[in-house]
Amino acid sequence: MTARDPAPATPDPLRDPWRPAMRRALAEATAARATGDVPVGALVLGPGGPAGPVLGAGRNEREASGDPTAHAEVLALRAAARELGAWRLEGCTLVVTLEPCTMCAGASVLARVDRIVFGAHDLKAGAAGSLWDVVRDRRLNHRPEVIGGVLAPDCGSLLTAFFRSR
Repeated sequence: MTARDPAPATPDPLRDPWRPAMRRALAEATAARATGDVPVGALVLGPGGPAGPVLGAGRNEREASGDPTAHAEVLALRAAARELGAWRLEGCTLVVTLEPCTMCAGASVLARVDRIVFGAHDLKAGAAGSLWDVVRDRRLNHRPEVIGGVLAPDCGSLLTAFFRSR
């Protein structure tokens, strides 16, 4: 899960601006853990990059709701679409603590988000570069920018602790 997540030794102008948003996504992930769900949290930020307003937030709720599609990313995308009154989330950024799976990567593409920012790589199910690369498939009509590894050690340790406790 975190095998490719290097510890930042020097300032990283690509990832550092996203740290505050990732910390908020980590708070969502921590809340998911309290319900017995895998601790993954997500935000959708509106236009404005890292300083954009939070349009939607979500945390894994599969166990809590009994819904197999209740992944943090899907719930955050739904909340942002409700907030905007539109399904096209152009100009928006999805921030998530774990690399999206195929369902969530596909939902991000279909929602037309401009960017996906994630924390820990998911070597078993990641679809933004680790196992698959759905979001950058040239056959699709939309390809978001991907920035991985933001606060990866923090995101990964939350997941590792969760799975060790089970």
